[in-house]
Amino acid sequence: MKHITRFFWFCSGANFSLLKRSPTESNKYLGIGATVFFTGVLAALAAGYALFTVFQSIWPAVFFGLLWGLMIFNLDRFIVSSMRKKENAWAEWKLAIPRLVLAVLLALVISKPLELKMFEREIDRKIDEKRTEFITQSKLDLAKGFPEIQELESKIDTLKAEVANFEAYRDQLQKEYDAERFGEKTAGTSGIVGLGTNAKKKEQQLDAAQNSLDDMRKRNQIRVDTLEAQIRGFMALRQEEFEKQQPGIEGFDGLAARMEALDALTKESSAMAMANVFIMLLFIAIETAPIFVKLISPRGPYDEYLELHEDKVRLFKGEKWTFAKGESEARIGYFQDTHFYATDLQKDKTNRKNKAQTEAEIARIKSEF
Repeated sequence: MKHITRFFWFCSGANFSLLKRSPTESNKYLGIGATVFFTGVLAALAAGYALFTVFQSIWPAVFFGLLWGLMIFNLDRFIVSSMRKKENAWAEWKLAIPRLVLAVLLALVISKPLELKMFEREIDRKIDEKRTEFITQSKLDLAKGFPEIQELESKIDTLKAEVANFEAYRDQLQKEYDAERFGEKTAGTSGIVGLGTNAKKKEQQLDAAQNSLDDMRKRNQIRVDTLEAQIRGFMALRQEEFEKQQPGIEGFDGLAARMEALDALTKESSAMAMANVFIMLLFIAIETAPIFVKLISPRGPYDEYLELHEDKVRLFKGEKWTFAKGESEARIGYFQDTHFYATDLQKDKTNRKNKAQTEAEIARIKSEF
């Protein structure tokens, strides 16, 4: 239990030696540290899931998820530990507002991947619908890209319609021939029973029509087979193009696709939108909880000890600077005096040298005279 307590103290960014001197503050910083730690854990889970949807591999997702969680944990720890309790509440809020903005941004980043996981079933259904739409649209686009297929199919329909029309003509001749044989009186028959002259003529017409129909069927079937072979070739090319596009359609399951699906679901369903907002607010509350705890909690012994310690450091730094400044000024004065003394000595030596030279020159002139 002691190790857990110290670990959460570390997560809160508190100073152990000062915190031990103020035991009444222990539970407060224990709760702050636990909140910071579990926020980092949630961030690691959220990033791990988000990256798993990108890499589709467990190990990169685990590695980068842990890295992201540690970064969020360190950032939250810095935000909490850098806050100081002041005598003036407005001064505290001025320091806390930038930290609160940063905490809200972190909460939004953390909450989004977990929202995707919570609504995974609904998102999968939406993505399947989008895949179906993409497949249908892809087939329509490919159909437009191969107009030869429709032209060939139109030719086949024309050939089949030609055969069907001639079959109808043959059937009409068959009816007239049967009516002539059985003596049925119509506009095209004589009404005499038996195989008379009219019946034989109609029989000849029927046989000729049947022969023409058979020839037409064979001729058109050859043409239809040729056209269908061409259609199969174009359809094979179209299928190849579709197979090239299919991996992209099947792979429509990335992070952006899921976020787009979630956005569409929230627009379609007010319940989904409300749940999405509540989850987001929950993570914002979790992320900003340590900051609000420090803001609303009264100034305690730990804050007094911390301020006293920082004042001692500032006082020591000021005294050290004053001493160093005085020592520097003394050294500068000493160097200046030494410089002036050396300058005077140099001038005296120069004057003596010039005097000796002058006296020597006077003595030389006198000796010449």
